Amino acid sequence: MNELLVFDQVEICYHGKPAVQDISFSVNPGEVLGIAGESGSGKSTLIRAVLGILGQGGQITKGRICFQDRDLLRLSERDMRKLRGEQIGMIFQDAGASFCPVRTIGDQICGSLSAHRKIRRRESDAMALELFEKLGLTEGRRILESYPFELSGGMNQRVGIAAAMLLNPALLLADEPTSALDAVSGRQVIEEMRILKELYGTAVILVTHNIGVVSALADRVLVLHRGRIAECGETSRVLEDPQDAYTRELLEAVPKLRRYRSAYRTEPKM
Repeated sequence: MNELLVFDQVEICYHGKPAVQDISFSVNPGEVLGIAGESGSGKSTLIRAVLGILGQGGQITKGRICFQDRDLLRLSERDMRKLRGEQIGMIFQDAGASFCPVRTIGDQICGSLSAHRKIRRRESDAMALELFEKLGLTEGRRILESYPFELSGGMNQRVGIAAAMLLNPALLLADEPTSALDAVSGRQVIEEMRILKELYGTAVILVTHNIGVVSALADRVLVLHRGRIAECGETSRVLEDPQDAYTRELLEAVPKLRRYRSAYRTEPKM
C-alpha cells in the first residue's frame, strides 16, 4: 500500500525554539491515526504543518513532509492553496469560530466549493443537503439558511465536518473536534466522523487529548510527549499494553467513575 502522508525526521520551531523534534510517521489511505498527548506536546503543530499554517514565528527547520509523493515544503503557495480543502480538509477545534458570523452557512459552503470548481448555489445546496441527510442532520434547508450564531456549538461542529468533506479530500485533519462540546454533542461528532470514514474511505489524522475518542475512531495512535514521539502503534495494543512510561501515565490519568458511598451514610430507620 502506498503511503498517503509521510513525516520524515521533521523538526518545527517557533521563534527558533524547537516545538517538535525528530518526528517520523506515515498515514495510509483510509486509515485513522490518532495523535494523543498533553497540552503543549505539539499535537496541533503537526497537522498545521501539513497545511503550511503554523502561524507567526513557526518554521519547519528539518525533515520532509510528503503528501501523495509530493514534498509539501517545496510547493509554492499557489499549489498549496489548490491542496487545501480539495485534497486535504481541516476541522478546527471550534468550527463555529471558523465560520463568518455575517454570512449564512449556505453562502459559506458555496464560497468554499467555488474556490476549487465552477459551481452554482443551487448545485452547492444540493450537494450539502445530500451529505447532511447521510449524516443524519435533519432540517438541512434550515441549516443552510442559518447564520452560525443561530446554531448550537455541536451543530456548528457537525456542519463544519460536513463542509470539509464536500470535496471528498483524500486526507482530513481534525484538531480536537470534540473538546469544546458536551458529552452528547461529542458522541454525535464521533459518530459523524465514523460514518464519513465508512462512506468515503478518507484518511484522518485526529488530534485529541481524549483517549475515549482515540479508542472509538483510531486504527493507530501516536503518543507525543514534549515534542517527541513516546510511542506509536495499533490502538488496541497501545491502550491495552503501553510500552512507554509516559503512555502509561497518560492512560492512568483518564478519570474513572466510581460509585461513591458516603462515610456518613446511615441505614434507614424501621
